[in-house]
Amino acid sequence: MGHALSVAATMPDFIRTSDDTSLFYRDWGTGKPVVFVASWVMPSESWSYQMAALAEQGFRCVAYDRRGHGRSSDPGRGYDFDTLADDLAAVLDTLDLRDVTLVGFSMGGAEIVRYVTRHGTARVGRLVSIAPTTPLVMRRPDNPHGFDEAVLEDLHRAFQQDFPLWVEENARPFVLPETSQATVEWVKSMALGTSLKAVLDCHRMLVREDFREELKTIDLPVLVIQGNADISSPIDLAGRPTADLIPGARLEIYQGAPHGLFITHRERLNRDLAAFAAS
Repeated sequence: MGHALSVAATMPDFIRTSDDTSLFYRDWGTGKPVVFVASWVMPSESWSYQMAALAEQGFRCVAYDRRGHGRSSDPGRGYDFDTLADDLAAVLDTLDLRDVTLVGFSMGGAEIVRYVTRHGTARVGRLVSIAPTTPLVMRRPDNPHGFDEAVLEDLHRAFQQDFPLWVEENARPFVLPETSQATVEWVKSMALGTSLKAVLDCHRMLVREDFREELKTIDLPVLVIQGNADISSPIDLAGRPTADLIPGARLEIYQGAPHGLFITHRERLNRDLAAFAAS
C-alpha cells in the first residue's frame, strides 16, 4: 500500500491534497497564469476552448478536475467550500503560481471567492466570476430572488432518482438552439463523468451557502460575466448582486447568453478574459 501511494504521489498531471485526494490538472502554455475552476458536474475539459485560445496568446492556462469530477479521485468527502478552497490552494501552491487570474464558472465562482477569503491574495492578482452562483441561491426573507427550498429539494431528489435523465433534459437549455448536437453530447458526457456523491453533496451545499458578507471583503480587481438569458442562475439572483457587493467589480452582460456561455459565446469570452488577465 505504501509503495502504491508513493507512486501515485509522483504521477505527472496529478496534485495530492492535504487529505490525500488526487486532483488531475491540465497545464497549457507559458506566461502569466490563468487558473480555471469549472462548474458543478463539469471537469477541467469544459475549459478547452478558453485554454487553447489563451495559451496561444501567451498565457499559462491551468485547470483541474474538482474532487469527484473528471479524472480526479472520488474520496466521498470534502464537498464543502472550505475543503474545495483548500484544494485550489494545493494547486496554486504545488505549481507555485503567482499573480494569478482566477476564473470560476458557476459554482467555481463561489470557490474562488472562498479561496481568497480563506487563503488570502498573495498568489492572486484578479478574479473573474462567470455565471456565478453567488451570493445566495436559496430564497430567504432578505433574498427574495432566490429559489424556494422546496424547488431545490425536488431537484435534489431528481438527481437521486435518475441523474442521467436530468442531464438529458437539461443539456439543451444549457446552450443555444443553434448549438450542435455533437456539442450537447459532449456536455452530457462530461456531466455524467461526475461521482453521484459529488453531484448530491455539492448541490446541497452550493444552494445554501451565503457569500454576501464575504463578497464585501474582496479587495482585488473583479470581472463578473453573465448572460441575461441564463435560467440556471438568473442574473438578478447572481451576477448583478455579486458585482454590486464586491467593491469596484465590473459586470459584463452578454445579451442572449445562456448559462453555458463559455461554449455559446466563447469568442467574446476569450477576448474579455485575455484583456482582463493582461491588465
